[in-house]
Amino acid sequence: MNSKKDFSLQSQYITAEGARGSGKYQLYSFDTYSDISPIEEHPYVEVQFKNTRKEYFFNPLGISLRKEDMVAVEGSPGLDIGRVSLVGAAVDEQMRVNSGSIKGQPKQIYRIATEHDLERYHAFKALEHRTMIESRQIATELGLEMKIGDVEYQGDGTKAIFYYIAEGRVDFRQLIRVLASTFHIRVEMKQIGARQETGRIGGIGPCGRQLCCSSWMKNFHSVNTQAARFQELPLNPEKLTGQCGKLKCCTNFEVDAYVEAQKKLPPRNATLKAVEGNYTFVKADLLKGEVTYRLEEDPSSTPITLSARKAKKILQENSEGIIFPSLQPENSDKAKASSDILNTNPLTRFDQEKEKRQGRRRGKKRVPSIETPTKTSFSPSGDTTMARPIAKRGTPRRIRKTPKNAPQNE
Repeated sequence: MNSKKDFSLQSQYITAEGARGSGKYQLYSFDTYSDISPIEEHPYVEVQFKNTRKEYFFNPLGISLRKEDMVAVEGSPGLDIGRVSLVGAAVDEQMRVNSGSIKGQPKQIYRIATEHDLERYHAFKALEHRTMIESRQIATELGLEMKIGDVEYQGDGTKAIFYYIAEGRVDFRQLIRVLASTFHIRVEMKQIGARQETGRIGGIGPCGRQLCCSSWMKNFHSVNTQAARFQELPLNPEKLTGQCGKLKCCTNFEVDAYVEAQKKLPPRNATLKAVEGNYTFVKADLLKGEVTYRLEEDPSSTPITLSARKAKKILQENSEGIIFPSLQPENSDKAKASSDILNTNPLTRFDQEKEKRQGRRRGKKRVPSIETPTKTSFSPSGDTTMARPIAKRGTPRRIRKTPKNAPQNE
């Protein structure tokens, strides 16, 4: 393969990866079995539609399909157009994992989408936004407490799915009749949560990156305040709430690591017994594995930080009736050696250099220092005369005049 062809393939790969990161391929699935078993041996295919909708289809005709192919599949009823997202043995594994959510027999794949199918598909997709705006107006006129967030037309235009958000239960039977008579289609109402709605709209999180729900997340799990307590996060609603009004999904990302770290620490209600007195728990650093204690008899004493291993050792000795000789802070040498970087390198050092440069440019004269170096001169007779200041280079020396009647040294 020549270098020109290699470069073109590499550029296509980078473009596809960039599209996936931008949210277009939010439900992208990596096929780990692509080089293990041939695709033709597995008759089931995973097809992706708009939003987070994915379904599994049976390929009875044995059509050779690859990822990203547009196919015409069996709808409910009619015909629908979707994009192939996964083929081969990985589909069988996905179906086994999601066996509880698959209802009934998988539908069939008719053919690879023709040009005529794609033209109709794009024509009906162009009507989705206008249909959504008009359906919102109809729902408002009927006095329904709901918000229609999106509309998805089927590939043949005979059916549309209306995604809506509602706090409570909504009786939309009258709404379905009005929508069906207005747009002359079959209507299906599907309720989504606030997290799915935020993922559909997208945005930037407080971390400065694209929202996880709009970039890569496809399954949403419940988040409670217990996860924040395990991580010792402040229970502040403004800090823990995301743009959807629910607790942030990222609160669940690292909670397992904090739970495992918590198991390695000694009990917080345990008391360490030493010669100088009993020590009670103050705080713990889960990731560092350190625990801080303070004398129970003297609350104003300096806290002592120990490693979790040493604290457990002291508790074990206390349970055997042994009182620990003394508790001293660990890594005292490292604590002394460490210093604050701002003390050694203050931020104002840049301002001082700037002032010096500006002073030179303006011709600002330097103020002479108080302590001026002096020079002692010796006479031929060996007597020491008065010390005189050393004249700076470029400065004329002042010559002191001697009176006429002053005695002269011989």
